[in-house]
Amino acid sequence: MITLVIVIIFIALVFDFLNGFHDSANSIATIVSTRVLTPRKAVMWAAFFNLVAAFVFDVKVAKTLGQGLVDLHAVTEYVIMAGLIGAIVWNIITWYYGLPTSSSHALMGGYAGAAMAKAGFGAILLGGWVKTIIFIFLAPFMGLVMGFGLMLALIWIFHERSSTKVNRSFRKLQLASAAVYSLGHGTNDAQKTMGVITGLLVTAGVLKTFEVPFWVILMSHLAIALGTLFGGWRIVKTMGQKITKLKPAQGFCAETAGGITLLLTAWAGIPVSTTHTITGAIMGVGATKRLSAVRWGLAGNIIIAWILTIPASAFVGAVTYLTVSLFL
Repeated sequence: MITLVIVIIFIALVFDFLNGFHDSANSIATIVSTRVLTPRKAVMWAAFFNLVAAFVFDVKVAKTLGQGLVDLHAVTEYVIMAGLIGAIVWNIITWYYGLPTSSSHALMGGYAGAAMAKAGFGAILLGGWVKTIIFIFLAPFMGLVMGFGLMLALIWIFHERSSTKVNRSFRKLQLASAAVYSLGHGTNDAQKTMGVITGLLVTAGVLKTFEVPFWVILMSHLAIALGTLFGGWRIVKTMGQKITKLKPAQGFCAETAGGITLLLTAWAGIPVSTTHTITGAIMGVGATKRLSAVRWGLAGNIIIAWILTIPASAFVGAVTYLTVSLFL
């Protein structure tokens, strides 16, 4: 049993690494596309603040995901393993096609699909899913509105200064906004892996109550930081170049809007998608130039991928559990 638990913890940390790898584009795309940092320096900057988040924030998101979405009484170690595999498979598919989808929602979907394959729909705690489903749409909207508002404010404040001088000033400020976003990304996404590992420890009887051990917090942040260091370069191009063209002032607004949204939702214990949030913020900033500055056709493809993420990863999680159960 202990060997199985260790193997599943390893799989969870692989997912966490791939989460950082997949989502590093969210943290660095704007700062790379504005040429404030080189890609190598940008991933180091983002990874550092992913790790720092381990020592700054509470673990409310981990508790929501670990015990608020699926009934732990219906969960076994194999359910958790199958859910993780479902999320990993979906992450690899979307990374290959350069789609900035949500690793968080892939994990939720895979976990739920595996639980339903074992215990039916009754394993799902519907109350815990309400906020998650709402924020699939609300988080990117918050990022969009905040990014749009911040950019409009900067345009009004600096309207008498040349754009060249303004962007030169914001090159340094963008380092701070990228750090804020990476803190939000680290605390939000690493906590999802913490929730799964802690749920596993409770299911296996290692823990009596759902309290996240510090070693789980540290390992989860280390894994996501390492994944960020390796970077998902296919998605960087989509986020930083294809949706809309960004200058340093615009990158600052997008990162600040995304970071504030993530920190607020983490404080509230709501597991949101960092990908959805920063994508919405970039669209909001781009729309201040003119609506046609945002490539809405590409945005539409991204939104379709968002909608498919939970059911697709749930399907893979369910199939994985059913396959594993044949050998039990």
